[in-house]
Amino acid sequence: MQPLNLGITCYPTHGGSGVFATELGIKLAERGHSVAFVSYSTPLRLGALRDRVTFHEVHAEEYPLLQQFPYTLALAAKMVEVARSQNLQLLHVHYAIPFAPAAILAKQMAPDLDLRVITTLHGTDTSLVGAAPSFRPVTRFAIEQSDAVTTVSEALRAETIETFAVEREIDVIPNCIDPEHYAPDPGTPLAPAPAAARPLTMLHISNFRPVKRVDRVIDVFAAVRARVAGVRLLLVGDGPELPHALASARELGIEDDVETTGVVDDVAPLLSSSDLLLLPSDIESFGLVALEAMASGVPVVASCIGGLPEVVPDREAGYLIDAGDTEGMVAAASRVLSDTDLRARLGAAGRAHAVEHFSSERVVPQFEALYRRVLEAPRRVQETAPPGGAGSGRRSG
Repeated sequence: MQPLNLGITCYPTHGGSGVFATELGIKLAERGHSVAFVSYSTPLRLGALRDRVTFHEVHAEEYPLLQQFPYTLALAAKMVEVARSQNLQLLHVHYAIPFAPAAILAKQMAPDLDLRVITTLHGTDTSLVGAAPSFRPVTRFAIEQSDAVTTVSEALRAETIETFAVEREIDVIPNCIDPEHYAPDPGTPLAPAPAAARPLTMLHISNFRPVKRVDRVIDVFAAVRARVAGVRLLLVGDGPELPHALASARELGIEDDVETTGVVDDVAPLLSSSDLLLLPSDIESFGLVALEAMASGVPVVASCIGGLPEVVPDREAGYLIDAGDTEGMVAAASRVLSDTDLRARLGAAGRAHAVEHFSSERVVPQFEALYRRVLEAPRRVQETAPPGGAGSGRRSG
């Protein structure tokens, strides 16, 4: 089929939406498409530029009358510039605010380009930021006016329809992983050391925002440490809650068994040398890090919320516990870390499930099909649904 020219905009940080958007773009380029990333800095996992991939930076400028730089307007202008220079057909934005309104504005600014806009909702962009009273009308407008909208889980699709009362088609296309990247060969530097040669490692990876509930991570680890000998906690990432978490560890006298790495571009080596991923979040519309752990053969103990039940088979690849049930998480984590055979069974089942359902070879073609469907459709004219209207959607793939 004819290769496509598309632009991708995402947050370039270590959050799940930016990680997935970047890796999706890389996979699309590997399949012969041309991908232009448009953002205020290079996406974390983009690394060195590669064939059919370009990066275009949105520059902030200062004006005396502007107390805050109007990034959405600058982004829209840059999108038009890149669309003209790279002959883009599509703008695929990951996160509703502020990227979707910028893309829609870019489309309106350059009608001769006949750009199509695909918006992928990742969760907090609608459940927290986009649903705030000051942003809700803008988010709803962006959802209605996009040529296609996808969510990363059925749970998020249902939440989006309920929160914004939209009446439009919404496709569900999950996040995905490259199974080979998360399965290092035995004997390589990325392969895990024998269990007897290293301490048991409980791992938490996040952007350390309040919804990730790192306080629970510390509480669970402290209790597990009292039950299971030789366990350590590795905190990967950075964010506003990290200092509080480290302070709690000091107060509990467990700081010597808590290590931090800061932001890490590639988490696969850390996953491959860990024994358990702990994810006690209050909100997870998908849980990309849980999928990465499963692909690495690492059992998961996580909150039973949002899209996580669609990703992690409970009692097969790990344990899903009611959010806030600290004792339940302590019991599950202690069970996994105390039983080598159980860890192996959960890890193998999780790896198999991740490969079967969430491999890039399975998921990326779903986006390609969506892109072609949107390009073949007549130019979309969307009337905003009346407030309170019911919504409907459909699953893709």
